[in-house]
Amino acid sequence: MVLITGLGNPGKEYKRTRHNIGFRVIDELAKQKPNDVVLLKPQTFMNKSGTAVIEAINFYKIKPADLWVVHDDVDLELGEFKISKNRGSAGHKGVESIIKRLGTKDFWRVRIGIHPVEKPGTRAKLGTGPVPQRKKISAAGFVLQNFTKTEEKIIQTVIPKIIDLLKLDVNRSQNHEV
Repeated sequence: MVLITGLGNPGKEYKRTRHNIGFRVIDELAKQKPNDVVLLKPQTFMNKSGTAVIEAINFYKIKPADLWVVHDDVDLELGEFKISKNRGSAGHKGVESIIKRLGTKDFWRVRIGIHPVEKPGTRAKLGTGPVPQRKKISAAGFVLQNFTKTEEKIIQTVIPKIIDLLKLDVNRSQNHEV
């Protein structure tokens, strides 16, 4: 059995924010009713995600190596995504909470880029320099904003790709092929 948890914050006001991309992936994956997979959207708020994850792991008797965490990553460009295992939190408070509660980094992460791209070949720097049509904003403030209409279109094309990749990689990891 595998646990896939999407990170986000509960509540209507957070539903479409960049920080809730993990919840959105879980919502779409749930429509496909995957077998031998437990889906989790922690209702503990992002910074305390580890509390819900450890409870689910203990209840379903799942090894940390069979945990997949889907979350936003401000260090990746919008629409990029990467799968990694056994990495630090890179400052992501939800992942940090999970590592702390599990006592290990030995779990899978699906990192989804939310960093804005201003024009081809460049990236906007959060909280620095002039960014057209935008005020300076902290990374914490940025992740709690909703996606723009243009960004939302990108995200809507990325989520199905992530789900396909997740289904493939979760099956392979269950068979120890990854």
